[in-house]
Amino acid sequence: MQHDVIIACDFASAEDTFRFLDRFSTESKKPFLKIGMELFYAEGPDIVREIKRRGHRIFLDLKLHDIPNTVRKAMAVLSHLDVDMCNVHAAGTVEMMRAAREGLTRPDGTRPLLIAVTQLTSTSEERMQRELLIGASMNETIVQYARNTREAGLDGVVCSPLEAGMVHEACGADFLTVTPGVRFADGEVADQVRVTTPARAREIGSDFIVVGRPITAADDPVAAYRRCVEEFLLTATDR
Repeated sequence: MQHDVIIACDFASAEDTFRFLDRFSTESKKPFLKIGMELFYAEGPDIVREIKRRGHRIFLDLKLHDIPNTVRKAMAVLSHLDVDMCNVHAAGTVEMMRAAREGLTRPDGTRPLLIAVTQLTSTSEERMQRELLIGASMNETIVQYARNTREAGLDGVVCSPLEAGMVHEACGADFLTVTPGVRFADGEVADQVRVTTPARAREIGSDFIVVGRPITAADDPVAAYRRCVEEFLLTATDR
């Protein structure tokens, strides 16, 4: 099973992004990066191509959620970018997720990893039930969305690290859990409510952790990244 730390490059411009990435120029291993909506909408596909040219793996985090045909066509466009992982919203239904997989698959049968967002880590159970009218518990909802995602033939889900273990129990050890909501024990949680530390995320069952501000807003981002890798990959025991 693969494990890694993914840095969320939530910057507003290519200039800000490359200024940040230049700080990692002496690192022997190029960090795995997440490109989200802010940066992609600001700079377009060229930012993906340039970051890939620099040797980084890329998680393109656009969270597609639309009717199946629209998602299929959008994924067909994204399949031409050499990304390593991309995603949709599991709430779009099994049919939509299957369409996403079909669109993302290239004529030679290859495709990036495809995962689905269950519930955002900023969503509490109370808000999910009161505002989204989902009567099930958070844990029940996450597990059912994960099962739907596996049925659709996707590779895994985005969930809180707190739910990674139960997702693996329901869907198997080979079903990926990609988990934002990771903070250092001495850090701020900001706008996320379902969070834990890198070491605890690995212990619970996270395969990839996505870390943004604890690294990107640190006084020394390289040191913060190394700390995160140390806590997640080197000090925790394999599941």
